[in-house]
Amino acid sequence: GVAAGALAATSQVPEGGGLIIDGKNIVITQPQSGSFRAFSAICTHQGCIVNRISNGTIDCPCHGSKYSIKDGHVVNGPAPAPLAAIAIKVEGTSIFQG
Repeated sequence: GVAAGALAATSQVPEGGGLIIDGKNIVITQPQSGSFRAFSAICTHQGCIVNRISNGTIDCPCHGSKYSIKDGHVVNGPAPAPLAAIAIKVEGTSIFQG
């Protein structure tokens, strides 16, 4: 389960993929087993919300921008800048912001 106040449980974030947190504009990824990263879910191009994570990228539906699940850098434009990193901490099986 998910602890009170947690963004997600570690089990909800697939290895080599990620999870978009609805209502928080946060995407959490797990580029390799046990390694979690979080980024803003707001595309740096025109502010759309990313909607998919596949094949190692976080994808925006508006104009095709793609970002790396590892560090948020732009893999495919037109996005001009990487997704902003968000600080998270893993406590047991729960992921918290901060």
